Amino acid sequence: MPRAWLSLGSNIDRRRNIRSAVAELRRRFGELVVSRVYESPAVGFESAPFYNLVVGIETDLEPNAVRRILERVEWDHGRRRGGDKFVARTLDIDLLTYGDRVAEAERLPRDEIEKYAFVLRPLSEVAGDERHPVAGRSYRELWAAFDATDQPLTPVDLPLGA
Repeated sequence: MPRAWLSLGSNIDRRRNIRSAVAELRRRFGELVVSRVYESPAVGFESAPFYNLVVGIETDLEPNAVRRILERVEWDHGRRRGGDKFVARTLDIDLLTYGDRVAEAERLPRDEIEKYAFVLRPLSEVAGDERHPVAGRSYRELWAAFDATDQPLTPVDLPLGA
C-alpha cells in the first residue's frame, strides 16, 4: 500500500481540533506516523498562530477518495471551504504526497512541501530518508537547505496518543 503524507493545521481551538483530527484519522486509516506539533505564525494573513504537524497513513484508496475523507474530517471540525484562502481555520488537512505519484491535476506532490517550514520540517523528521518525487532529494536534505529565517517554528508539547 502507498504511504501518503498529510499536513494538518489549526488556529481555532487548535489543541482540541488537532487532537480530535489525529484520533479521527487513526480511526479511519489505522496506525499513523505522527510528527511533533509545531506552532507557527499565520503565513499570508494576520491571524492567531497555527499548530501544524505531518501525519503518515498507508492506504490503497485513490488520492481523490483520500481527499474526500479529509474534507469530511475538516467539515466535522467546523471547516467551511470557499471564499478567501488565507483565513483562520478550525482544521486544514492537505494531501502532500501519495507514494511517489506525480500528477499536476491532483496537485501531487503539493508545492507547499518546498515552500513552508511548517510542512517541510515535520515531514523531514518523520520521512527524512524518503525522496521528494519531483526534486529527487530526501526531505532531510531539503530541510537542511531550507532558509527558515522568516518562518519560525516552536515545538509544542501536545500528546496525541499512540
